[in-house]
Amino acid sequence: MEPNRAEGPAGSCWRLRVSSGETMSRPHDCLLWLLRGAPSQRGCTLFIISFKFMFLVSIVIYWHIVGEPKGQGQLSNLPVDVPCPHLMPPTPPSSAPSPGNIFFLETSDRTNPNFLFMCSVESAARAHPESRVMVLMKGLLGSNASLPRHLGLSLMGCFPNVQMRPLDLGELFRDTPLAAWYAAARRRWEPYLLPVLSDASRLALMWKFGGIYLDTDFIVLKDLRNLSNALGIQSRYVLNGAFLAFKRRHAFIALCMRDFVAHYNGWIWGHQGPQLLTRVFKKWCSIRSLSESHACHGVTTLPPEAFYPIPWQNWKKYFEDVSPEELPRLFNATYAVHVWNKKSQGTRFKATSRALLAQLHARYCPTTHEAMKMYL
Repeated sequence: MEPNRAEGPAGSCWRLRVSSGETMSRPHDCLLWLLRGAPSQRGCTLFIISFKFMFLVSIVIYWHIVGEPKGQGQLSNLPVDVPCPHLMPPTPPSSAPSPGNIFFLETSDRTNPNFLFMCSVESAARAHPESRVMVLMKGLLGSNASLPRHLGLSLMGCFPNVQMRPLDLGELFRDTPLAAWYAAARRRWEPYLLPVLSDASRLALMWKFGGIYLDTDFIVLKDLRNLSNALGIQSRYVLNGAFLAFKRRHAFIALCMRDFVAHYNGWIWGHQGPQLLTRVFKKWCSIRSLSESHACHGVTTLPPEAFYPIPWQNWKKYFEDVSPEELPRLFNATYAVHVWNKKSQGTRFKATSRALLAQLHARYCPTTHEAMKMYL
């Protein structure tokens, strides 16, 4: 709902459109207006204002510490070019996505992929040498024809079937139920807007182009092209959209986009992501529990071991030493491993160690692994 736009100081206090260039009321003017009234009300009003201010500050601090990938700036002292391995012949170039692609999205303005991002793209490219792997980055929008010079972009450019393209969110959401939501979202502040934007983008992407979507904290182990109209079960109660495989303009994705707008709440973590997919699938199948059905009306939910073999609560296992013989047992039924970057980011390990994550890098993204040895 839009804030009250009534005339007077109260209305002006709510006009917080920083990007639009509107003249804003000074903060102390708003505070003075709010404190006018009976003396008995002033203490209560001041307490409420202080509480809300501290709440917002705590959210900002949380996202500064937890929400942003750590250690990215430390990659700046590495060379921007890497020796490329001998790979398969190049895929014919294309300036636009096409059905059947494998997609990665970066909806922030970052253009400096970390090692896990690099490994995600490399592992997908190696597992699908005949498919186009599209890396869509918002930060490339408006840049010149050449990519920024960075180790991650240089490494991903080694693979001829990987293409990096600007992500125009306005164009992506155009002619979808999400267009009006995005236009309004750009004018307001919400604590989880960046992940919510990612949730919306993957739905629009699947609707317009179809194919396979993966979060940038996956390591792909097997060919995913035999999966269609499918998503993964995170736990017995929740689906997860970190992996999506759908045909273009599928009715399930259309229902997800409509639910995204109709039941929008950007102040609850996961409400527009895993919770949305879970409630839409239950509605799609007319069930009350995920255990009642794993497939209906052409949509399939895959078991946790397919994409989430290690629950997020046990994310530290990726940094524990394991024997090489244990890997097949751990991931025998796994297509791609989700590393839970939200929890694991910033956790250090030696690239040459027996840590589970180090072994996965060495086996499934060896070019990234070689670059990691220079740093980790």
